[in-house]
Amino acid sequence: MAAADTLAQPAVKADPRLIIPLDLPSVDAARAMVEALGDAVSFYKVGLELFAGGEGMTLARELKAAGKQVFLDWKLHDIGTTVQRAAAVLAGSGCDFLTVHGEPQVMASAVRGRGASNLKILAVTVLTSLTDEDLIETGYHETARALVERRIHQAIAAGCDGVIASPHEAALARSLGGKDFLVVTPGVRPDWSAKNDQARAATPSDALKAGASHIVCGRPITAANDPQTAARRVAAEMAGV
Repeated sequence: MAAADTLAQPAVKADPRLIIPLDLPSVDAARAMVEALGDAVSFYKVGLELFAGGEGMTLARELKAAGKQVFLDWKLHDIGTTVQRAAAVLAGSGCDFLTVHGEPQVMASAVRGRGASNLKILAVTVLTSLTDEDLIETGYHETARALVERRIHQAIAAGCDGVIASPHEAALARSLGGKDFLVVTPGVRPDWSAKNDQARAATPSDALKAGASHIVCGRPITAANDPQTAARRVAAEMAGV
């Protein structure tokens, strides 16, 4: 068959449940990554590395102006008054998600701070890099799963919109939070990629089947030779789940 007669396969559309973390050393590098990903991605996470560089919020507003969804991964953790005021400022950015650490005073303060805005408050339960042994070393006397369960209950009581939890606890979060509860899972690694520093990882389809509403997938996409193709490959794995 002649090449002209061969029908091109349609590109996989961006899946709004796929969040790409812009964990890059500079805003310029992040902008280049966004350009490379093009229309394959519609949701981005901006985190501490870019905020520390001083232009993270500028980038977040640029992404919103370009029609993207934005997850502000500040992981706020301070006294209640400070968290409330910070959340109020961030609510004015028009961004979509904001993370806070999963402690009752912190969560409740963030919920008060966002007011009537559409900003969704997500509680970080247990970082996906931590194992049960790590928690013991830190001083906890619970397994990661037990601590996640306690913090999910506390997040619901505080009025949070959802939680950050590993794919291994996604089903638990879904069962406790109900169908509209946001369950955002970092530590997602396709079978064809390395786990890196994620101790409690799962594939994109497995995370969604377990109950995740959104997945965060970074290095398998952002470190790929062709990030856009990698993003479309992950979106294809998510399709139909």
